[in-house]
Amino acid sequence: MTSDKLQVNSWLRLGHVLLATCSLSLAVAACGYQFRVEGAGPTIGGSSAPKTNAPRLQIVNFENWTFEPNIEMRYTGYMRREFSQASGARVVNDGEPADLILKGKILGVSLPTINFSLQGTFEGRVTALVTVTVEEARTGKKVWTQSVATSSEFFMTDDLQFNRVLQTRATEQAGRLAAADLAMRFQNFMDLRDRPAPTHAPASGATNGSPETDTPGAGGMSGK
Repeated sequence: MTSDKLQVNSWLRLGHVLLATCSLSLAVAACGYQFRVEGAGPTIGGSSAPKTNAPRLQIVNFENWTFEPNIEMRYTGYMRREFSQASGARVVNDGEPADLILKGKILGVSLPTINFSLQGTFEGRVTALVTVTVEEARTGKKVWTQSVATSSEFFMTDDLQFNRVLQTRATEQAGRLAAADLAMRFQNFMDLRDRPAPTHAPASGATNGSPETDTPGAGGMSGK
């Protein structure tokens, strides 16, 4: 009886170990889809750090040509943040020396309906049209002009006040998208402008810039 009890206890201990192992395996498997990303993520258009010799860019407050109140300050802030992260230029504050000056206008904000029925409207869209111009600070010469139209959708409810909040958030999101798009386009422009011009190889048959001489033609006759 003593040996039987010892065997039973051994089996119980083994069962407890297996149960604990299975529980640990299930816990690890349940956490398999959890992950963490540390550090700054990638930015559209390139590195977040501008070059040491990057031109200094001043972004003045945008002009608001729409009926949406107070969006010009938010759009200006979006532009400064995106151009600071990825534009090929170094954004400076107002009053600091600058090589380039960016001026922008919010030309329009439209609110088309994209999902509706006889019972009401379910989804709307905000489309913002923004144009910017970059000038040389010393001469005022325009070096770059670009316009973009960006959109952001939002769902609508029976609460008109809450719908206005959702519309405002969509308008802000459209501004962020416009800033990221313009920063990427400006960086591409800067990269192409700073790229060295290709050197053309001399024409075939010419040496050291001397003109080509007549070469023998068919049948040993020289061409005229």
